Amino acid sequence: MKKELNRLIIKGGVLSPGELKSIAEAAENSGLKTISFGSRQDILFSKEIAKENISNFNSLEWIAPNEKGTENIMSSYVSADIFPKNSWLTGDRYLYILEQFRHHPLLKINITDPKQRLVPLFTGHLNFIASPHEDYWYLYVRLPHWEKTVMYPALIYSWDISKVSLAIEELLQEEPEEITMVFELVNDAIDTNNRTVDTPLDVPFHPFPYYEGMNRMGSDKYWLGLYWRNNKYDLDFLKAMCDLCAECKIGKICITPWKSFIIKGIQTEFKLKWEKFLGKRGINVRHSMLELNWHLPVANKEAVKLKKFLVANFDQNDISTYGLTFGITDYNKKAYYFTAIVIEKNKQPEALGSFKIRNTYNLLYAKNFDPNTLEYITHVQDIDKVELPGLLMELSKMYFETLGDEKETPKKETEAKKEIETEVYQCSECLTIYDPIYGDSTQDIPTNTPFEELPEAYCCSLCEAPKSSLNKLNLIKEIS
Repeated sequence: MKKELNRLIIKGGVLSPGELKSIAEAAENSGLKTISFGSRQDILFSKEIAKENISNFNSLEWIAPNEKGTENIMSSYVSADIFPKNSWLTGDRYLYILEQFRHHPLLKINITDPKQRLVPLFTGHLNFIASPHEDYWYLYVRLPHWEKTVMYPALIYSWDISKVSLAIEELLQEEPEEITMVFELVNDAIDTNNRTVDTPLDVPFHPFPYYEGMNRMGSDKYWLGLYWRNNKYDLDFLKAMCDLCAECKIGKICITPWKSFIIKGIQTEFKLKWEKFLGKRGINVRHSMLELNWHLPVANKEAVKLKKFLVANFDQNDISTYGLTFGITDYNKKAYYFTAIVIEKNKQPEALGSFKIRNTYNLLYAKNFDPNTLEYITHVQDIDKVELPGLLMELSKMYFETLGDEKETPKKETEAKKEIETEVYQCSECLTIYDPIYGDSTQDIPTNTPFEELPEAYCCSLCEAPKSSLNKLNLIKEIS
């Protein structure tokens, strides 16, 4: 059964040792011995924290069970400088962007680097994904009432991310149905430093990383990943760890979506001190990848039991799952899958009398075993628990047989979708785009109006620069 938990929103999954220690003390003063981490880099509590113990939380926001409203911002700050990344996207850059958010978002927001694999790219309502252009981001939108994720027709400037997010949130009451409507309404509402989308998003394939233990970071530092298989982190340990972070001049602790956390920037001179600290407390930092690459619903004992059963079978059969990820979920939550393989529990029909109905499952896998494709293929349906190990091993073997072939698929997909080159016109003053396909409703210019047919009095819809200030650009688009 799923247990309803209280949440504490942690912006970007980043907090200071001082903040984490205050949270641990507040939880302890309310009678708790452990806290847990959520899949959106938030902190979870099994009971409500007394209000007098929340005063030290500063800008962190408390969310009660079933309370609607604030959502967390996920970020791949946790991956910066330890896993593959865009050259311009440093840890400091994430922190500057997160600092721009002075409001509590109503939508799920992801701010990620497409070259890392630890933090999912597309599980938010607003998914900002770093582009090759410094300080510019693709935006993929999936509003709560939309069925599909759609690309916003412009790149977003780093320092506009928070205000674009807020502007889109303010459109929710109007329930816009198309991305072009969102684009036009946002442009009417705020000034932005957008840039033309000149190349499609490229998400390179990397196997899922090992994110636990003491690992080298550059030439003179280390990062430490800590994982508890029961996702119940002892408060006494956390408080002592925060004190050690302060002693070793470590300013940030990062929560992962895999219910673990990472400490970056441990200097070589302090490495032995950390190893002794962990050793004295009997902390295991070498779990098998068989355990680390799972995503389960929080506080769901049935899901934990199923995972243990499946991991034990993998272990007994010496099955490798390196680079793969697995998730256990209930039926009909496809929009937010972010593992390569999904074990989907079917909803049980209503029982008749005392008749007991067995659980059945569906097995799905992402196209090319890459969740970033956003396409899941059903492998089998309505199978029993005892059938799962053999079928999962079958999928694991299929993954390794096709490993390396995934680069061919985008080429075929491009051929199927076709790329066309269209002409747009960009204002040299404010970078606003005039696209003949959409026209300009603000000046009664109908759709499909060529730039040459615009009246000489036409001006930029945003900054009112003259028609002569708009320069021609070639924009590549995909069509089905």
